Parts: sequence; structure tokens; C-alpha cells
Amino acid sequence: MRFPTWPSTLALLLVGVAVPQTPVLAAAPALVGPVDSAPLREDDARDDEDGRDDQASPRVHLAADLPPETPAAIRTAATSDAPVGDWNLALALAYWTSPAILAQRALVKSYDYRVPEARAAYGLQLDYQLMQGWQRDRNDPTALQRQLGQITPMTSWGFSNSAMAVLTMPLFTFGRNASAERSAAAQRAYQKQVLRSTEQGAFYDAVAAYAGLIRDRASVAIARDNLTALDQELQGNQIRLKAHEITVTDLELVKTRVEEAHAQLYAAQGTAASSEAAFVQKIGARADATLALPPPLPMPVRTLEDAYAYAEAHSPVILAAHERERVSRAGVDAARANLLPRVDFRAQALYASQSPYDNYARYNEEIASVVVSGPIFESGLRRTQIADAVAANDSDWRLIDGASRDTRAAIAAAWNDWLAQTAAATRYANAATAAQKAYDGALIQEREGQITTFDVLQMALEVLTVRSNANIAQSAAISDVARIMALIGALEPGAVLPGEPRYDDNRHFDKVRHRDDLPLITPMLRALDSLPLPPAHTRPNRDPAEATSIPAATFTDTLPRTP
Repeated sequence: MRFPTWPSTLALLLVGVAVPQTPVLAAAPALVGPVDSAPLREDDARDDEDGRDDQASPRVHLAADLPPETPAAIRTAATSDAPVGDWNLALALAYWTSPAILAQRALVKSYDYRVPEARAAYGLQLDYQLMQGWQRDRNDPTALQRQLGQITPMTSWGFSNSAMAVLTMPLFTFGRNASAERSAAAQRAYQKQVLRSTEQGAFYDAVAAYAGLIRDRASVAIARDNLTALDQELQGNQIRLKAHEITVTDLELVKTRVEEAHAQLYAAQGTAASSEAAFVQKIGARADATLALPPPLPMPVRTLEDAYAYAEAHSPVILAAHERERVSRAGVDAARANLLPRVDFRAQALYASQSPYDNYARYNEEIASVVVSGPIFESGLRRTQIADAVAANDSDWRLIDGASRDTRAAIAAAWNDWLAQTAAATRYANAATAAQKAYDGALIQEREGQITTFDVLQMALEVLTVRSNANIAQSAAISDVARIMALIGALEPGAVLPGEPRYDDNRHFDKVRHRDDLPLITPMLRALDSLPLPPAHTRPNRDPAEATSIPAATFTDTLPRTP
């Protein structure tokens, strides 16, 4: 089974982006120590059995749990344990039940909340402080008091309480809050492209598993046909040996091929069984005994150059690289904004006692102020932070070039292999027909004594080889189309499952992005804070190899002439 070689840049993108790290459960330490030679008591054995039952029970009583947006038909098919033989149902199951897709959808939802978290910085913040305190002061007499005869220290102590509320609101941060919102939006957009890549990778895996199982089942049939033909040849040669028409050497040669055919059948059956397991892994259900032939996938491009252009606008790997660059570019804007002042509104209300020793006399205090704050001198710290952010952004910009170059190379490899496998499949099919006719004729010629047993065995081997190659080429051509579409970003749910329900990641995002906005205040402050920031345009490709284009492979049946 063929699987795509995804561009290596995607791995760099997934590692370097600012995402929350999920703690990895550490492996349990090995239990070491002396062997307990004491006999196991009956109570201990019963406790161990109860412990094993408790540990096994969650697996025994595990119930399937799919997200609420899963269509009812998919939920029924996924939980009924019925075999799947329909192409559309297989792809729909992969789309709606793949653990990798479901995990990434949940991760995108978590990043949806980062945008309202950043927008909350434009609003009001109200804090309170309640204090109940005890204070004791001991004042020794001064020199003058001692001269006047006061030599006893004066001690004061008691309890008091106070309450304070503080209201703050940023008025103008010179781009600090706006850059934080841009960073959050870019991180969310990055995760959306990772979701697209995960979905299209799951579609490709499902197509490869589906076509691969058809191929491996056909390989079993081919191997079985080969064994049947050789077994018939063995029986015929045993009769001919008794008639002294062939030698023992000829018969042993046939036996050798029969035993080899048995081994080939075992290998084909093992591969087919593994493909059955891969079908469950990639699709999420058992395969039916009869699988419908997959229909042609809707390739949106006709030439390799069109595939390059389509990928620049739709490839999730390239688009993810652009979003990662926007994240670090927002970091540059934030670092530069930290050099500038900021303007905040602060209001404070205090209700406290006049004396720290009692609560008999109280007072109220209200303060409202506009505060302008900013750095004066920090020994170059903020300028160093700017240089750091600029260098990191330049690295991410170069990764866009790397993502484009790696994607184009992967597209070219898949495209050329698709052309080769498609052309070879037709030739192999013709060769299989011709080889079968030649084998049937060889059997007649063998009975007439015109050719030897070895010649017949060679023809049988030729039939096996060309039929196997034709089977492999047909499956590879189907997988290559899916691989090309996944690489250029065209293996979307709307393309492979037209008319079927699809997951809308924007539904949750639209629900939460403005949930905590303050009417009028948030839009006004957001527009004001965005004024110092440059526009977040898409960065161009700076790779000098971008202009270099290698044409697709060409195939010719004309043999070169020898001088």
C-alpha cells in the first residue's frame, strides 16, 4: 500500500508554531526487586483477580462516543459493526470517525477561544480587594519627652478593615492589543490548515486502504489461479511420465513451481489479511466481501503546471506556512509596540477606616485618572527583543519558500508516477491477455511435443507476473490521483463526497469570537489600536528556484535507432 511522503516542512511547521503543549504520560517505571518466594494467600489471589476485573471493565463496557454533529447515518454505520462495501460510505466514515480528525477539530475549537481572549483586552477590567488587618505600634519617648519626665513607651493596637474596587480600561496601547489579536487569529487559522491537512490525509489513507484491499484480494485470486494451473500441469505431467513422454527431471521441475506457488499464495493471503486490518484502521469499519470499484476522483487540474499554481492557493501545507509567518510577524509588531507608551483609564473607589486600630471613623475615596506609561531606559532590552522577533519572523518567511519547494517536488513525483502507472496499466492489461493466450497455446503445443515442460512453466510465470503488475498498476494509479489531490489541497469533502453533510469549523468560531465584546467600546478601541500596525498582507515567495519548472514526464513507444 502506498502512502504519501508529506513535505518535510510540515513537520517543522507543526513543531515550531506556538501551540499549547499536551503533557505526555510518562511510561510507568519497571517493577524491580527480589522474587517473593512466599506462597500466594487465597485473599491476595482474590484481590488480584478483583483488580484485574476492575481494570478490564472499562474496556468491556466501552460505548462508542461520537461528537454530536456526526450525521445519524454515519453514527449508525459506525456503531452497527456492519461491513462496508460502498465507496461513499467508506470515505464518509473516515471523515466523521477518524480519531486524528476528531482530535484536530477539538484543537481548533480550543484555538477559537484565543481570539475572544485577545479581544477581551480592549474591554473593562474590574477588580476588588477586601482587607481585615491588625496593627500594633510601640513608640518610645523622644529625648525631649524624656527630659519632660515621660519615660513610658506608648503602645497602640487594634483591628481595622477596608474595601476597594479598581476599574481599568486601555485607551490606546499603540498596537499591543491589536498585535495580540492578530497573533491569536493567525494561530487559529494555522490550526484550521492543519485540520484541512489532517482531513485530506485521512481521505488519502482511506482511498489507499480501499484500493489496496481490492488489489490484495485480487492478488490472492491471481496466486490461486497460478497454483491451480500449475497443479493441473503437475497432474498431467504425472500421467505423461507414466507414458514415458517426459523425464523425472521435468516432473520435479513442475513440483518445484507448485511448491513455490503455494508459498506465493500464503504471502498473498497474509498481505490481504493485513490490508483488511488497515481498512479498519483508516476507515473505521470492516470491509465487505465485495467492494464496489472506486469511481474516478475529480482532478481539478490537467497539467503539472496547473497543479503547481493550484497548490500555491490551496495547499494546506503552504497556507499553514503563511499563517505561521503571520504569528511571528504579530510578535514583531508587539515587540515594537512595547517601545512606545500606552494610555489607560483607571478608577478607584476606597471605603476604609481613618484609624488603623479601630473602625469607629470611616472615610470614602474615589479616584479617576488617565495614566500614560512607557519605558525610559532598560539597557537595550526591548530593542534586543525586537531583533529577536524579526529574526524569528525571517525564519518563518523562509519556511514558506521551503514549504512551496517541498510541495512542488512531492506533486511532481506523484504526477509522474500517476502518468507512468496509468500508461503501464493499459500495457500490462494487454500483456496479460496476450500472455494468457500464449499459455493456452503452449499447453496444446506441449501435448503435441512441440515445446518442453520448461517452456510451459515459463509461460505460466509470465502470466503470473503480468497479471500481478497490471493489478498493482491499476491500484497505484488510483492512489496517485488521491495523493496529487491531497498535496495540492483539492481532496476536500465537497469534492470526494458531493452532496453529503460536512463539518463546519467556522460555526463554533462565529459563535464565540464576539461573545464577550462590549458594544461600541470594543470595535472603537480595536480600530484605534490597529492604526499603528502595518497591514498583514501575504508575504511573497523569495525562493530563486520558484521560477524553475521541470516539465512532466513524457512517454514514447518509439525505440531509439541504432547507428
